[in-house]
Amino acid sequence: MERGAIDIVELDGPFDLQATVESGQSYLWNRADGGTYEALHAYGGDDWYETVVPPIPDVTDERVVVRARQVGGIHDGTLEWEASTDAVPVLRHMLRLDDDLDSIFDSMPDLPLVNRAYDSYEGMRLVRDPAFPCLVSFICSAQMRVARIHGMQRRLRETYGDDVALDGESYHAFPTPEQLADRTEAELRDLSLGYRAPYVQRTAEMVATGEASPRDAVGLPYEDARESLTRFVGVGDKVADCVALFSLGYLEAVPLDTWIRTTIAEYYPECDRGSYAETSSAIRERFGGEYAGYAQTYVFYHLRAGGE
Repeated sequence: MERGAIDIVELDGPFDLQATVESGQSYLWNRADGGTYEALHAYGGDDWYETVVPPIPDVTDERVVVRARQVGGIHDGTLEWEASTDAVPVLRHMLRLDDDLDSIFDSMPDLPLVNRAYDSYEGMRLVRDPAFPCLVSFICSAQMRVARIHGMQRRLRETYGDDVALDGESYHAFPTPEQLADRTEAELRDLSLGYRAPYVQRTAEMVATGEASPRDAVGLPYEDARESLTRFVGVGDKVADCVALFSLGYLEAVPLDTWIRTTIAEYYPECDRGSYAETSSAIRERFGGEYAGYAQTYVFYHLRAGGE
């Protein structure tokens, strides 16, 4: 096992690990105390978070077990880690530690709601999750609280993912497309996936057989990338936007979930244009275009946590 630390003071802008991994962007991290998405602490805790990272193009050729915790403040603390190999490239990639958060926020329009959200969760960054687990997570997200979505992904890992050891402890990798494609609808329903079970099974089959990959969208213009992702069973525009934003690096994407539609109705009614595409375009412009997904994620977490 290797150990190390990343000094937050060396990053461009603050960093808050808990807000980043428990804000509804990612369902792939487990908090070691078992309270992920159920018992958020006030900032200042030093909880360990754990995940198993699959091979990621241009980042790691091997599967990596990672444990990380934040010690100290969001401006001058450290991100400590333990892992099966050097975790710095993996953490920088998955937690977007190379983003210039100060510059990103400075580039956003001066909107009171966005400012309040940023002040509440300063240091939260977008995630860059592996594409297939991210896709499955958000297929499971429809009409679900974040704690239940996380529970589904945890059960998938524990039931069908490989066991991976680190320093004598066993961790569960997210199932590969092949492992999920081999499951029956009934088996997936037994894990409380409900009507999402056939969507997950068929999507896994599409990826396992090479019929389609979520990474096919990488490099396409944003609208084309969203359209590419809707090829998967159970994926509409909102889920496609989530995958584009939280995995594939389309930071302009604004998923129109219930919270953001409520935000539009209450704060920006002029952005409601009827159709998903036109409303999405309008709120992206209102949130500043290039980094609109950052504004969306701050607002989503702020409102979901009862900030207004």
